[in-house]
Amino acid sequence: MRRLFTAGAVLLAMAGLAPAATAAPDIKAALQRIPGLTIVSEDPAPAGFRFFKLTLTQPADHRHPGAGTFQQRFTLLHRDFAAPTVAYTSGYNVSGAPNRSEPTQIVDGNQLSMEYRYFTPSRPEPENWAQQLTIWQAAADEHRAVRAFKAIYPGKWLATGGSKGGMTATYFRRFFPEDVDATIPYVAPNDVIDPVDVYNRFLSRVGDDPACRAALKAIQRDALKRRDELGAIAAVDAANRGLTFSIVGSADKSLEISVIDSYFAFWQYQKQADCATVPAPGAPAADVYAWYEKVESLNTYSDQDLAPYIPYYYQAAVQLGSPEAYDGYLRDLLRYPGADQPKTFVPDSIRLPRFDYPAMPDIDFWVKSRGSRLLFVYGSNDPWGAEPFELGFGTRDSYRYYVQGGNHGSKIAQLSPAEAAAATATVRRWAGLPGAASTARSAPAGFPDFDADLTLSVRPPL
Repeated sequence: MRRLFTAGAVLLAMAGLAPAATAAPDIKAALQRIPGLTIVSEDPAPAGFRFFKLTLTQPADHRHPGAGTFQQRFTLLHRDFAAPTVAYTSGYNVSGAPNRSEPTQIVDGNQLSMEYRYFTPSRPEPENWAQQLTIWQAAADEHRAVRAFKAIYPGKWLATGGSKGGMTATYFRRFFPEDVDATIPYVAPNDVIDPVDVYNRFLSRVGDDPACRAALKAIQRDALKRRDELGAIAAVDAANRGLTFSIVGSADKSLEISVIDSYFAFWQYQKQADCATVPAPGAPAADVYAWYEKVESLNTYSDQDLAPYIPYYYQAAVQLGSPEAYDGYLRDLLRYPGADQPKTFVPDSIRLPRFDYPAMPDIDFWVKSRGSRLLFVYGSNDPWGAEPFELGFGTRDSYRYYVQGGNHGSKIAQLSPAEAAAATATVRRWAGLPGAASTARSAPAGFPDFDADLTLSVRPPL
């Protein structure tokens, strides 16, 4: 089951950098006045910024505030009280290092980053997945946080996120449309009617090189024919890493699903030019295994690798929806047909309620009929963009852009020069800033050189 790519990143260590000079009025004193907010630490940040790790007391159930609370993790990158502020979420865990999303760079603003509920340690106790882990509850978390921080940041606010974070930013805006001035979702899928998919049609045509698609399918078939040989290598790797496979049921099942997913994963993370690296059928098993390690590890669905992302799979199984498996050309080699779906990756101890079919059509209808100041960015080769958000009859001052040949890491800076300039000017206008003549932006000294937090050492689901 393909997992969405979050906007969490491989962040470089910031040790040795001195904190920025104290602003006046003091940001730390201002934070201490926010009810329910705890300053966990102030960590080193690049010059001109201060960086705080925070927790905010949130209701476990916003519909029943008396039913307990939990501590939700946030970080704050502070530049200036008068600057625009960007509310950012990856849809997963929050990064513990200072970083700036692309919109934060464009507006040179502050950034409040939120951990999505149920991602450890931002999880209520006792757990009630069906009541507490919904798109509305997560939107209500962001609503309370933004309202609290507006006490110290009265300027313009933007919301953003990549992939599942882009979905989260869109849902937040649907339920609380007045909280922020605009929303910039990146590579956010919109699975409106879960049983009706166009993902497989997209995958059958993706890119402009039929030979690339054929090579990917050929190595999948080769891997399944040699599953015992590759499985032996995977078993050694699993033993060395202490991996187990109780959630999916077996290492062989994990291997099969990983092979199925590898075609999707290639287009999600790689470029078409990387097809040159695809091994030919019959290549040495070690070479084939090494290629899969770069594209989709054959041990991807171990208990240890699944554990951090179970909240995503749960939501995909009950609200978000997911693509059907692209495996018709592999059916004669499958031992576990039909297993590549979200519920396979949720432990039996967590009960799955009936699928919430109205949830995504409601979001889709709001975007088309009432959405405003939305800017969606997609990659033309990214499978997750097969079912994108669409602007409709009632959408106002909103835009959708595609990076040609782009994958799941697509961003504004990768658009054509004219489109990048237009999108950048739009974001700045929404933030109350003058338009920018150039989209070229270099990070201040001390920041990792990246834009939208779109690279991960251990790939998350979406």
